[in-house]
Amino acid sequence: MKELRRQIQIIFQDQASSLYPRMTVKQIIDEPMRSLTDWSKEKRQKRIFELVDEVGLGREHLQRAPHEFSGGQQQRVAIARALSVNPQFVVADEPTSALDVSVQADILNLMRRLQDEYNLTYLFISHDLSVVRHISDRIAVMYLGEFAEVAPTDALFETPKHPYTRALLSSIPRADSETMDDRILLQGNVPSPENPPSGCRFHPRCQEYIGDVCETENPELVETAEDHLCACHLHDEM
Repeated sequence: MKELRRQIQIIFQDQASSLYPRMTVKQIIDEPMRSLTDWSKEKRQKRIFELVDEVGLGREHLQRAPHEFSGGQQQRVAIARALSVNPQFVVADEPTSALDVSVQADILNLMRRLQDEYNLTYLFISHDLSVVRHISDRIAVMYLGEFAEVAPTDALFETPKHPYTRALLSSIPRADSETMDDRILLQGNVPSPENPPSGCRFHPRCQEYIGDVCETENPELVETAEDHLCACHLHDEM
């Protein structure tokens, strides 16, 4: 597990609560390296200096506590901590949802740059479709804990296959109110994940319901186009 933890790190949604308030920034970034590597103190110190420069903070910030920073700066500290042990895979759980829009853009651009520099793979979790489109190469749409559709970003936005994906994309606000005429309004409420509907989990709210098969059989992901997967009985009828 120690080696696995070196390879997989996480950036949390609430940056303030994810940083230990009694530690300095230097201690926060250093902690994963002390726990998961056998690096010398000098190597860890060098890595800390590299990371604060990489994420846009100054070395004068190293002796400060998390509460002395803005939300965007706190998330920069959290990113530096996640990258300290040179992981290959980073889970980013709504990392910008608690930030102002202008700060969100800075953090997303920082994450994209670091992804290229360190050859990282992100699992980026978000409900903000504009953010998802900006950061992602490939998108998986989930409903009640199951994949509804998986596709490259451009393919998913331009040719969505699943009724739920189409409903999500139609809900994106647009400046021209006339273009909202095609909005898909889903009826009813999201069922409890503890007691999901039988068959296709989306069928009670689906405007393209095609009969008993939707209620009795849970569809599997099938390839509907090159590298484009969808879980829907509609494709069985094609």
